[in-house]
Amino acid sequence: MVKRVAIDTNIAIALLNNQPNIYSVLSKFDIIYLPITVCGELLFGAKNSRLSIKNTKRYIEFIESCELLDSNLVVAQNYASIRLQLKEKGNPIPENDIWIAAICVTNNIPLCTADKHFNNIDELKVLANKIV
Repeated sequence: MVKRVAIDTNIAIALLNNQPNIYSVLSKFDIIYLPITVCGELLFGAKNSRLSIKNTKRYIEFIESCELLDSNLVVAQNYASIRLQLKEKGNPIPENDIWIAAICVTNNIPLCTADKHFNNIDELKVLANKIV
């Protein structure tokens, strides 16, 4: 069986910063996915940095080395359900994180993240939220 995982922005940044503990966790997986929303967050961070040109180039190379998970109508439907569930629980989280969760839920892929608020999403499998 192929072991798959998606990574959140904080995990991607840890990889880009060569944090060794991240490699040991992710080495257990055959395929590492990057939700398209994470790509946008990474590229914003790169463009907004002091080393914009250098970081943008490096981040694009990283993004191109990953398998991307895109958005579609099913993802949008899952987004709406997750957002409503969080509202009803009184546990809102950042909009982009709802999109990331919806992409992972739609594709039945666990999310590796350091953000604990993802644990509030019932349908989402969350991995290693204490590694960063």
